[in-house]
Amino acid sequence: MAHRLTFFGHSAFRITTRNNLKIWIDPWLDNPMAPKTIDSTDADIILITHAHSDHLGNTLNLARSPETEVVAIHEIQQYLLFKGLPNVTGMNIGGTYITKGISITMVQALHSSSIQEGNEIHYGGEAAGFIITLEDGICLYHAGDTALFGDMALIRELYRPDIAMLPIGSHYVMGPREAAHAARLLAPKQVIPMHYATFTALTGTVDAFKKELGELGLDLEITAMQPGETIEV
Repeated sequence: MAHRLTFFGHSAFRITTRNNLKIWIDPWLDNPMAPKTIDSTDADIILITHAHSDHLGNTLNLARSPETEVVAIHEIQQYLLFKGLPNVTGMNIGGTYITKGISITMVQALHSSSIQEGNEIHYGGEAAGFIITLEDGICLYHAGDTALFGDMALIRELYRPDIAMLPIGSHYVMGPREAAHAARLLAPKQVIPMHYATFTALTGTVDAFKKELGELGLDLEITAMQPGETIEV
């Protein structure tokens, strides 16, 4: 059985490994693009790229069981422990953590990160992306919310991701032009666009992204997933 990747809109994904391990990334499951029904919210691991509410999402509800492990940067870990979650592992950029047979490397992202509660804004640590290496060595890169940065070339050199999930929406993250250059630096086998069309401010489109890739002479496999869609990895 192949690994499966399901998209839930915005930047929310679930990886279901061939061993039936369920890994969620940025599970904002009631976002405006999310499917009306979700088959299951069971989670073995939840990865949080940064503290903004559209990425922390529904973590507080999904991770109430000690069987679910949340992995995030140290400051988010402390916040979630304070909120009563029983199993949260903190790490930091540059580190690798292995749990349940999955290798998780936290890499940089260029973005802000904060938690807003009422009129108070709390520091949420640095924004990050994740390199996720599955049991059989297949490697996925979730870039989180980020701008383009040259060290994506080092991500390619060090980890050689098979699949890259890249934001293309612009305004708050990379737009199509910058995301195309990110794809050039990363050279994955497959790119999955994310963080677009959720709000009117996110003006980047898949068509514009493909056009920018063409102007760079890149012939990459682009998979524009619909919310609720599952593909085999």
